Amino acid sequence: MSRTMLTICLALQAAIAVQAADRPDVLVADFERESYGEWKADGEAFGPGPAQGALPGQMPVSGYEGQRLVNSFYRGDGTTGTLTSPPLRLERKFLNFLIGGGMHPEQTCINLLIDGKAVRTATGPNDRPGGSERLDWHTWDVADLEGQTVVLQIVDRRTDGWGHINVDHIVQSDRRMQAEPASRELVVKQRYLHLPVKNGAPSRRMKFVLDGQTVREFDIELADASPDFFAFSDVSKFAGKTLRVEVDRLPADSQALQAIALSENLPAADQMYQERHRPQFHFTSRRGWLNDPNGLVYFDGEYHLFYQHNPYGVQWGNMHWGHAVSRDLIHWQELPLALYPVRHGDWAFSGSAVVDAKNTAGWQQGDQPPLVAAYTSTGRGEAIVYSTDRGRTWSEFEGNPVVRHAGRDPRLLWHEPTRRWVMAVYHEAEGKQWIAFHSSPDLKTWTYHSRIEGFFECPDLFEAAVDGDPNRTTWVLYAADGQYVLGDFDGREFRPAGSGKHALWHGAFYAAQTFTNTPHGRIVQIGWGRGVTFPGMPFNQQMTVPVELSLRTTSEGVRLFAQPVRELESLRQKKHAWSAQAIEPGERALENVSGELLDMEAEFAPGEATRLGLVVRGVPVVYDVKKRELTCHNVTAPLTLDDGKLRLRVLVDRGSVEVFANEGRVAISAAVIPKADAPAVKLLAEGSAARLNSLMLHELGSAWSAP
Repeated sequence: MSRTMLTICLALQAAIAVQAADRPDVLVADFERESYGEWKADGEAFGPGPAQGALPGQMPVSGYEGQRLVNSFYRGDGTTGTLTSPPLRLERKFLNFLIGGGMHPEQTCINLLIDGKAVRTATGPNDRPGGSERLDWHTWDVADLEGQTVVLQIVDRRTDGWGHINVDHIVQSDRRMQAEPASRELVVKQRYLHLPVKNGAPSRRMKFVLDGQTVREFDIELADASPDFFAFSDVSKFAGKTLRVEVDRLPADSQALQAIALSENLPAADQMYQERHRPQFHFTSRRGWLNDPNGLVYFDGEYHLFYQHNPYGVQWGNMHWGHAVSRDLIHWQELPLALYPVRHGDWAFSGSAVVDAKNTAGWQQGDQPPLVAAYTSTGRGEAIVYSTDRGRTWSEFEGNPVVRHAGRDPRLLWHEPTRRWVMAVYHEAEGKQWIAFHSSPDLKTWTYHSRIEGFFECPDLFEAAVDGDPNRTTWVLYAADGQYVLGDFDGREFRPAGSGKHALWHGAFYAAQTFTNTPHGRIVQIGWGRGVTFPGMPFNQQMTVPVELSLRTTSEGVRLFAQPVRELESLRQKKHAWSAQAIEPGERALENVSGELLDMEAEFAPGEATRLGLVVRGVPVVYDVKKRELTCHNVTAPLTLDDGKLRLRVLVDRGSVEVFANEGRVAISAAVIPKADAPAVKLLAEGSAARLNSLMLHELGSAWSAP
């Protein structure tokens, strides 16, 4: 072929390609009408017509276009059926559509039929509990079928979990709309990699690849365009190297990879801790999701708070161990991540930490004993890690896992009478839920001894003095819900004293843990404020306020009490005080209180009142005299008055109100955003007048300072 002819051919091919690319899309169906029109529905699953989003009993559905979509969750997953299109002619190279729901080939799917035979098929992404009802683009290459007449059929033949299919916006096009793998390379010259996040966007799998090896891998709701916020990853250990950022799939027009940036600073560092809903004396992570407190340990002047953490989004997932330290339990400094998953899917679940003061494991370097932590590696079992630099970096024990079983969340402690380490760990066997007890001389080799039934995940176990008498002690055992039993523990077996469990905490409180190695034998506890959410913020969930626990004798027997740690008083600023006065029926606002953050102590005498208490920033804290119940927001706890008096300690932060009644006999954590424009405090009485014996209120300052 001559050069002239070659030039003409190439030009003609380019012109044809341009012409094809310029052909407008052909809409097959957008399902925006009340009925399916010419599409034929058989069976019940697809209902009388397109759904307006989620159907009753279904999780929120997102990712569809317009107001309606095909949704076969009509009357739940138990219904079945098909939805069949009229014949259509393929006129473009690709057939694009949005799809979600169950991943069950031939059972929850969309099929492209020619002469009744499926030549293309696709399913939703979900085949196990959890998942998301979000729809995402899928593309069929139908260039080889162009000009043929086909039929589309949407199928639901599944009746159990994820037994439904969601479809919307079917369109013929000369461009692919399905997301494809993408990557970008960066030379690491700065500490942080900023990652754009869009809440509710499709979850993408991201990898950091160095010299052909995956060094980090996680899921992220990556922002294709304008992000809601930037998450970050500390990449300083890769300094000077070329890092390839890979994403499993991105739309062709996505700007996500271009938006990734290196920086020496955290994203929005000047706004961090100053955000609208940021709690000011409860711990929250700088970015991302937070749940169970882990590895609470005191060492060399620092309280260490590790915690379950998703650094890359505000929903649960990607479980790492976050890390913060404090010298006073109130002012926290967040440190780099302590534990990364060993691989994607093998997450770093909950655990605990101790100081190996006797160097039983032999890992000590220099004069300082090592910190040792146990955690659940979800793909392996119970694992041990250790640190010889005050918890800043951690090394894996080469003999991991040290315990294999069906369970998680190991709690370590030193048992002095037997001079052995103890691991109390959640365990599943015989269809039941247990806490199992193991022991070890060196934190490496563990022996199983016994188990106790009736506890679910995140155990804690400690010994405490009764009424402050060091010669009269008992052991306390509880799990994630905080309900506890008292008893004896000999290092191998826990024997309950009495029957039944007792409750101290109520409301937004879960998976609590006490610090090991605390000075002066203090028993300090922090829990996860489960359900404390912060709309529109780049962080989610908080810890409860640190409390000091004690065992006291009551008319019902020995019980746990909780009081906020005394260090909280360092935040007290402006003080207000009210002396004895009557509270007439109704509500009366107290004047001259303007603080957003409050710490108050009050004592009431009910008199003939049926209900009485406070309303703080619009949140009622009310005692029902007849029912003997204390309610804060939507949390109610039983409470019997002491000497006819109601004594309350109330803490108000931006995401919660916490109440400690009758010297801490009952503790409530209520997940609520107090109203900034409501009166700070109102006195309340119903039925008759009550009496306020005293009220001391402190406006609090913030525990946070800008980084």
